[in-house]
Parts: sequence; structure tokens; C-alpha cells
Amino acid sequence: MTKKTAPDLSIPKTVQANAKKGLELRQEHGFGGTQVGETTAKLLAEGGKVTAHKARHIAQYFPRHAHDNLEQTDKKGKPSRGYIAWLLWGGDEGRAWSERLVKQLEKAGAS
Repeated sequence: MTKKTAPDLSIPKTVQANAKKGLELRQEHGFGGTQVGETTAKLLAEGGKVTAHKARHIAQYFPRHAHDNLEQTDKKGKPSRGYIAWLLWGGDEGRAWSERLVKQLEKAGAS
């Protein structure tokens, strides 16, 4: 019987960078994302690790918001609300990482 290895819950540097950029844009423009998104971005930007529960929470964000306006800028040249929110949750890299992590957690039987 093979031992199941625990997934690496470390936050990738690209995800950290996207979250930091989202926080900067939210601060600069005063919009984009929610309080939950901002809190998540602060966690991601700090680096370190997430819990299995948080990894699942992050992964659940992306399918719900994939239809949002993710164009980087609006007609006036400002970043769109959807773009900022997407970055707060780690951006495209955050989506790929969290979805991969959830699959690993399921495979490892982690709760």
C-alpha cells in the first residue's frame, strides 16, 4: 500500500504577485472586488501556505466569475472591476493553482 502524500499548500510567487497587483489597483481606483476578495488577496500576497478549506474557497470563486468583464481596461482606460477582482483571487495563475490543488486534495483524501 502506497502512502498518500499531502499536497503542497504553498502560494506560488505568480499568485502572490497577482494578488498584490489587485490590491494596488483596488487602492488606486477605489473599486474592484469585495471585502472577502480583499481579505483573500492579502492572504495570498503575504505568501506562505493556505489551508485546504481556503484552497477550495479560492477555487470556487473562478467558475462563478469567469463570465465577468475580465478585460484589463474599460473604455476610459481604467482597469475594469472584474479584472481587479480576478487579480485579488490570484488571477489566471490563481485559478490554475487552486483547481490543481483541489484535485490533489481530493486524491489525497484531505478534508
